[in-house]
Amino acid sequence: MKNYLNKSIFFKYAVFALLIIRAFFNAVIPLMDKTEARYSEIARIMSETNNWITPQIDYGVPFWAKPPLSTWLSALSFSAFGVTEFTARLPSLLLSIALLFLTGKYATRKNLPFYLPAFILLTLPEFFLHAGVVSTDTALTFCVSLVMLSFWEAMQANGKWYWKYLIFIGLGFGLLAKGPIIGILTVPPLILWLIINKKWTLFFNRIPLVSGTLIVLLIAAPWYYLAEKETEGFIDYFIVGEHFKRFFDSSWKGDKYGFPKSQVLGMIWVFLFLFTLPWLQALLVKLWPNKKNILQDKWVVFLLLWLLWTPLFFTVSKSLIHPYIMPVMIPIALLVVSLWQNIKQKKGLIIGSIVLPLLTVVVFIYSSYHNYIQKYANTDKYLIESLNEQYKLYHLKNKSYSSQFYSKGKIEILPQKKLLYLKPTSAVIITHKDYQKLNDTIKNQLTLFQKNRKKGVYHTKQ
Repeated sequence: MKNYLNKSIFFKYAVFALLIIRAFFNAVIPLMDKTEARYSEIARIMSETNNWITPQIDYGVPFWAKPPLSTWLSALSFSAFGVTEFTARLPSLLLSIALLFLTGKYATRKNLPFYLPAFILLTLPEFFLHAGVVSTDTALTFCVSLVMLSFWEAMQANGKWYWKYLIFIGLGFGLLAKGPIIGILTVPPLILWLIINKKWTLFFNRIPLVSGTLIVLLIAAPWYYLAEKETEGFIDYFIVGEHFKRFFDSSWKGDKYGFPKSQVLGMIWVFLFLFTLPWLQALLVKLWPNKKNILQDKWVVFLLLWLLWTPLFFTVSKSLIHPYIMPVMIPIALLVVSLWQNIKQKKGLIIGSIVLPLLTVVVFIYSSYHNYIQKYANTDKYLIESLNEQYKLYHLKNKSYSSQFYSKGKIEILPQKKLLYLKPTSAVIITHKDYQKLNDTIKNQLTLFQKNRKKGVYHTKQ
């Protein structure tokens, strides 16, 4: 078994099996409120309206919280293949696959299986999750990885000429993926590596700063200019609000689209340790006892700076969520690859890492059999699917993003005072909490179609 685990064939088939599992989940799991359904709906509206400059959270309502790269990709997927859960998530899956192949050569350079880093990445819970989530984090992770790995390759004596330009292409698209955070997450660890290794002369000889800056501006500046021109106030909200006010104030009241994400200081490290099991823990076991010798390796130092900088940066912020650790999945996998020959308990580590993906399959099958997904998933998909197309659809008080997506934007908000005047050809989604507050006269006029843990969909009695 031990020799088999070292063969390329095992990792190759394991990677393809994990990708099939992830793609299957992408197709069958409904889009969840709030985040995933929100970004999918923004992309659906973009595809429908052909407005590629201003992302819209609803028709005519601009979405200023994030740049458009991930929205563009999902919208293009919708336009090419139709509007489904799978096509919404397809760009995240493809970007993840690109990262799997981008990292393979770092294993072959050490005479290790090409698919080893891909296997490690797909068994990191955070990476496996985001290979099928509609969000900005996978696109940002791809751009961060492109910048960092291109920098490393450009600084090597035998580095190909194009790597020095890919650094700036990654920065440019990073500005379109999530904004200036691309520079915050990449430039400081690169500067630290240059200082530690005294490579400044080589850096200025190899890296085309002037032409590179022009590349960044050519990629990102046109959209920022057009976005501000189309909806004045975008730059102030996005740069000042989303980057500075949100970072320093977890209770920031200016958030137009989300909700305060207040965590205890240092929570980013808890996220990091939980969502990288078991590989980060295995790294620590190998790194700490041999720290003096390992730190002589410039590649390992490079990866450690990349890995540590992001959680260090977010340590002082209370406004964060676990996807903020996504950009460090690549250095974790590559560090494991670098130390692979020194890891003794490979069999146990590999078997342990497969447990979570396999467990998700078991949980999904069990939940599907007992209809738990329909009952407990935070989505309005099944409520809407229970209706015939003849019904005009409403949501009492506040419509959800999933109700917008699955109704193809047709759902409307209904004030409570108009409930008595619904036509028999109308249906309304009501939360259980709001339903309990209705008077008996209104309740007697409503017939339940379908319900889940949080809501029910009703129509007026004939």
